[in-house]
Formats: sequence, structure tokens, C-alpha cells
Amino acid sequence: MQKTASNDWIDLHRDNETGIESVHAHFCGHAYDPHDHDEMLVGVTQKGLQRFNCHRTLHTSTPGQVILIEPGAVHDGHAPDPEGFTYTMLYLPQAWLSAMLQRREQGDISVLQAAFRSTLTDDALLNTAIQQAFAAIHYGEGRLARDQSLDRLIDLLSQHISLRTLATGDDAFRQMCVVRDYLHDNLSQDIGLDEIARYASLDRFRLTRQFQKAFGQSPHAYLVRLRLRAARMLLSQGHNPALVAAQVGFADQSHLGRWFRRAYRMTPAAYQQQCTNVLYG
Repeated sequence: MQKTASNDWIDLHRDNETGIESVHAHFCGHAYDPHDHDEMLVGVTQKGLQRFNCHRTLHTSTPGQVILIEPGAVHDGHAPDPEGFTYTMLYLPQAWLSAMLQRREQGDISVLQAAFRSTLTDDALLNTAIQQAFAAIHYGEGRLARDQSLDRLIDLLSQHISLRTLATGDDAFRQMCVVRDYLHDNLSQDIGLDEIARYASLDRFRLTRQFQKAFGQSPHAYLVRLRLRAARMLLSQGHNPALVAAQVGFADQSHLGRWFRRAYRMTPAAYQQQCTNVLYG
């Protein structure tokens, strides 16, 4: 467990076989800045009020409510009340979840746009399934307990997932998708706005406005998100934080650390140690 500030703490565990991360945390006041994950997030608010923006809507989760967040959905978090909030969360990797859904002939979320029908739900059975799967993974109750609780979780979770083909949108949106793909392909490079504008055949001011409209963030904020997601994956695999920072495009380890703490409320080294028990000085 890592204490991040007075009365704040995070306890994280990673199941190496499935790649699922389990998080148990408590925050008072500001929890974390806008960020996203490659994984699908399913969790339960246990105590207090948990308030966050997601899909450009402000949500407030009360004790017992289930939180459902898709891969790539930008969200933040804070506690509106002084006592803060406590929650459990499972991060389900897309590759693992796709395999589980395909076994049930329910589609492949790696090639379809997956969305939850609602960000918050009062589904009591799903609440119980999440907490049972969390306990099996987080406390190492064994593979059979893990596998059966996850099967139960997916059976219930699939009722909340809507799989649909990704809409192409208008010409402006398709053009911004080209810009988005350029950022993905060059995330480790020191990219300038003029360079992106030339690639998109737009002036830099129009590009920024259109990108913000399409994806809810500026090109720079989106690039930081990409780098953080890539860094998180490499750190979980045991790579040296200083090398990770260079590999994903941060100026140095301290640059990575500043952004990582804002998004995840942990240092890269602390996150890595909780995932792998590897500690770099």
C-alpha cells in the first residue's frame, strides 16, 4: 500500500496471468487529473461520495453503486465531502476481455467500439460479482476462485456492454482521426503543432479547435495520455523508469513522474513495485 497524502492511500495488485489490476484506494479532496486507460474499468464505491467527469458529464457515485468506464474514456476524480471516498476497481485488459466475450459469442471489443449503456448502475448482482472477483485477485485466493469469480463477473458485465461499429462521422472527424493516428504512431517523438498541421493540411489553430471538438482534449493532452498509457504498460513489465521515460517520449524520468502522479496518484517506481516487486533506485 502507498500513502499519497494525509489520509489518502492506494493498494494495487497485478495478476500476471490475466494482466488484471486490482485497486483499493481512498482519497480526500482532489483524487486525480483527467486521464484514461487501455483497460476496461469496473468498480464499486464503498464509502463516501465519488465525483468524476466522464463522457463530458459530471457523475456522483454513492456507496454501493457500480462504476463502468470504457477503454480510452477520459475521466478524473475528486471527493466533494471532507471525509473522502473509498472504492475498489478492476482494470480488465482489452485482449483478455475480448477473449472472454468471444467464448460467449458476444463479439470482439478489439475491433468494435465498446461502450457501457450507463457509467453508473445500481445492479446489486454486478456489485457482488465485482467485489468477489476483486477479493479473489487482490488477496490471492487461488486460480480456481479467480477464474470462477471472473466468469460470473463477465456473465453479468456483458449485459451492460453495447458493441457497435465505430461511426466514421463527417469529413472533419475523419480528418481528426488521421491526426489521432499520427500521434499514436509518433508518441515517442518531439512533435510540434506546425508539424501536425502540415500533416493534416490545416492551420494550427483550426486543427486544435477541431481536435478538441472530436476528442475532448487538445493534441498535447491527448499525446500525454498516450505516453502515460504506454509507460504504465512498460512499468508493469518491469522496465526501468528512466528508460521508460525516454522510450515513450518524456523529457526525462522526472517529467514522467510529474505527469504520472497527476494521473494515477502514484510515482512510476511505486506503481511498478506494487505490480512486480521490482524496485529501482
